Amino acid sequence: MAAFLIATTTVKDAEKFKRYAEQVVKTFALYGGEPLLRGNFEGMLGGEGHHQMAGVVKFPSIEALRTWFYSPEYQSIIPLRTEAVDMSIATYSVPD
Repeated sequence: MAAFLIATTTVKDAEKFKRYAEQVVKTFALYGGEPLLRGNFEGMLGGEGHHQMAGVVKFPSIEALRTWFYSPEYQSIIPLRTEAVDMSIATYSVPD
């Protein structure tokens, strides 16, 4: 069952965000992650939105996604992420 990570982001430091983005992409493939979308926020049709951009990454399963998130490769770049952006990360799975 496929799983998706959706991250909404507001940039605090553009240079650090660029470094984070370069590093995080390298970690996805190690756990079967496939980046699908990175887009700029254009507005809300309902509800509230306060972020600047969003990204979507597909993983083969929710277990693979969680293994990636808690992996040493990803955990080691979280301090850089914290300095670079305010980010919310949500996970979704596709029902069988």
